[in-house]
Amino acid sequence: MNLRKLAYLLLREAGIGVALVLIVVYFMFAAPNFASPINLMNICTQISINTVIAAGMTFVILLGGIDLSVGSVLALCTIVAGLTITNEAFSPGIAIFLAVLGSLAIGAVCGLFNGFVSERWKIHSFVVTLGMLNIARGAALQISDSRTLFGFPEAFTDLGSQTVFGLPVIFIMALTLVVIGTIVLNRSVFGRMIYAIGNNEEAVRLSGHNTIVYKIAAYVICGGCVGIAGIMYMLRLSMASPILGVGFELNAIAAVVIGGTSMMGGKGSLVGTFLGACIIGVLNNGLLLLGMGDFVRQIVTGLIIVAAVVIDTYRNRVLSKLQVTE
Repeated sequence: MNLRKLAYLLLREAGIGVALVLIVVYFMFAAPNFASPINLMNICTQISINTVIAAGMTFVILLGGIDLSVGSVLALCTIVAGLTITNEAFSPGIAIFLAVLGSLAIGAVCGLFNGFVSERWKIHSFVVTLGMLNIARGAALQISDSRTLFGFPEAFTDLGSQTVFGLPVIFIMALTLVVIGTIVLNRSVFGRMIYAIGNNEEAVRLSGHNTIVYKIAAYVICGGCVGIAGIMYMLRLSMASPILGVGFELNAIAAVVIGGTSMMGGKGSLVGTFLGACIIGVLNNGLLLLGMGDFVRQIVTGLIIVAAVVIDTYRNRVLSKLQVTE
């Protein structure tokens, strides 16, 4: 392998992983107790929900779109699931099953709305999902009477505290979703179409494919991932609230962008998104251990997002010069 091809592969695939390793090494020496098993498990738990939301967001951004409603939809999903799981008319097992199904259904329906309205009337997804942000938040507040829900079945709450091979259950759920999503994007016709539409939608349309179906499906997948994240949130904190999820869309977008997915669409991967979520989680945890407050951590996260976009632009220019036949 010549140096030009090695440089190409490093810029395309390994850069985000190297950045994560460097950040982890820094905090291992700078932040007290960062490398302790308990703290590492906390980091795994903290990044799980953002990873799942960002995984769904990746499908949308690969098409050149965006979904600003994921935080509010998450709140609505938890409220629907919370009202179902605390309904005494159902046995605990049936209530848990219906709660999971309800959360997934609500998330998927919200995604369907976003995708259909955006494509049917050719409205940019920024505007449509901004509207859904308010619709979902208002619906969550209305149907819950602005109440926070507690008192879930023990079989449900106990699962949220379980570990498998030393890893939290919700982290394993997030990893599983990333693996499935990666297979879909890289090994299926649907995944190839997502990349193709993101690169050149008109060419895909002229070749005889219905791009609208694929684009709506991407929003449905994003909404479904939010529904899964809602269940994971309830597993983790044993509560459902109509006011949760504020700012979650920014963290999800940050993970996707930091992970190397282009905001213009057509370039990116779920592995990169996962690594981006890891970087955000490690930074938040490390800065907290160093004694920095929420405001400083928000500033740092914002700077990293801007830096990631700048680096992505520069990287694309370099890649166009280094690209060789693989």
